[in-house]
Amino acid sequence: MVPMPDAAHDTTHTVPALPSPWRARVPRYADVDALVALRRLDELQGTGESHAARPGIESEVVGLASWTRRQLVAVGDDDVPCAWITVHDRAAGRATVWGYFDRDVPEVDAIADTFYRWAEDAAVAMARLRGVTATRLDENPFAGDTRQLGWLARAGYAERRTWLHMVRPVTPDEARLTARPGVSVRPVERHENGLPVATDLQTVHEMLETSFQDHFNSYRESFTEFVQRLREDPGHSWDHWWLAYVEDDDGRPVPAGTVVCSSLAAPAGGAPGTYVEYIGVTRAARGRGVAKSLLATVIADAARSGRDRVALEVDADSPTRADELYRSLGWETEHVTESWFKDLELDG
Repeated sequence: MVPMPDAAHDTTHTVPALPSPWRARVPRYADVDALVALRRLDELQGTGESHAARPGIESEVVGLASWTRRQLVAVGDDDVPCAWITVHDRAAGRATVWGYFDRDVPEVDAIADTFYRWAEDAAVAMARLRGVTATRLDENPFAGDTRQLGWLARAGYAERRTWLHMVRPVTPDEARLTARPGVSVRPVERHENGLPVATDLQTVHEMLETSFQDHFNSYRESFTEFVQRLREDPGHSWDHWWLAYVEDDDGRPVPAGTVVCSSLAAPAGGAPGTYVEYIGVTRAARGRGVAKSLLATVIADAARSGRDRVALEVDADSPTRADELYRSLGWETEHVTESWFKDLELDG
């Protein structure tokens, strides 16, 4: 852990100086198109493909998602961003960092170094507002991106985990897929106005909290933080949330797992898809076909809705070997990212 000295004021409201001809400022609505292009450039460099969509980036910059973020862009004389850094106040003691940089800018290394120092100050300020004494910064660069990894290493981050981003095609005949015997799956119940019933949402949250307790980076995310964060996604839809049940020794159905999904935008000339945000199975229900039943439900729903793929992200070192399950069901790795952490202790 790196100790952080006490601060008399929030330094994140002080815009850092950048090498000429660049200057830093807070992004605004007029920057959204340029930031979409910057995000797409980052994806192309990392994966050879780009899926960044304007609605999600607009939400991060000036929409719902911006409320839990602090961010800066670097602009030149034309006032067009060439770099963008975001710090997301994910939960108490957790800050997610994203850095996007135009690699063709001669001063990009100096800009990146300055922005990562500012990001650390922002994360510390967020932690102080929450009243916690430690926080973890987390960025997820593309594996093999030596330029980005170099910036993170200079900023004091260390590689901690590898993530497989997997995708599976969906065919129309898979609309008939059903849950395994002994497992029942249903969507979260909704009121007449389309909003979900509170008890179901609370059950989803509890299922995920208990399912991931044995994960290496497990931490408590409050119910309100969880729901707010997922609603920020433009692809969010309540009809993409499901609960799974198994019977206890007395034959009564008990919650055993959950899956939360969102919509993937359709590429030019293509079809939309489904993204698995979270899937969790309680320890007591593991080995009973709950995960396969939830995934079958997601695939069948995608097939009925005209979606052509289901994508997800999985820890390459998952203690449950979830990646092996996904491969057995038709998922293949599309690209790989890494988790780089920097742990900070706050003095005072």
